Amino acid sequence: MSRQTVIELDGVCTRFGGNTVHRDLDLCVKEGQIVGLLGGSGSGKTTLLREILGLHRPDAGVVRLFGVDLNDPDIRVQRNIRRRLGMLFQHGALFSALSVYDNIAFPLRELRCLDEDWIRRLVHLKLAMVGLGVSHGKLMPAELSGGMVKRVALARALALEPELLLLDEPTAGLDPDRSQNFVELIGELQRELGLTVVMVTHDLNTLAGLASHVAILADRRIIAYGTRSEIMTIDHPFVTGFFGADRRKLL
Repeated sequence: MSRQTVIELDGVCTRFGGNTVHRDLDLCVKEGQIVGLLGGSGSGKTTLLREILGLHRPDAGVVRLFGVDLNDPDIRVQRNIRRRLGMLFQHGALFSALSVYDNIAFPLRELRCLDEDWIRRLVHLKLAMVGLGVSHGKLMPAELSGGMVKRVALARALALEPELLLLDEPTAGLDPDRSQNFVELIGELQRELGLTVVMVTHDLNTLAGLASHVAILADRRIIAYGTRSEIMTIDHPFVTGFFGADRRKLL
């Protein structure tokens, strides 16, 4: 059985003033894949995530999620598509004035169709999913360690039970042990929930521990896309420079 196409980028072009970031960029991500998006500084990785989220509209080309064009003028269609994805920002992006509980409850309350009893049950469920207890819900973001911030942000990203999860440098700022634990947590959740994942990362251990596929963003487009072993055969300066002697880690 062929897998559903979750993300389809077709001829995407992105410009900021006179600077062209993406040109004729194509990418197709299938259901259940975990895709590591790699590229040099300034190559447009985070911009690409924002375009997939619908936060930025490319100057040309089409972005489709689950077969739906993000430029569809029907607001209801747009809203339904956005409920099917979650985003973990690089530094968590928690609301500093809200408790852990209220941060996770925020997207649930935005639905305006759940009473507080259901929201409480769901928040406690999401806390448990990321290895945190009910008592953690009372804490404020300033009271959290870096690893806990990541877990709370992940719980919030999963609040609406998305099918697509986007991660921007998910292990940035974590020490090796916490990074490994967080990678294992994401892997477990991906398997249990059947998530499709796209992540930007510069960490080889994160890439090796999670990614089933790798997309290389260079020369303003996706120059290579395939399994980790397939990417290792690519003869391109970025691939050679990025992996160097550590290529065996990904095999």
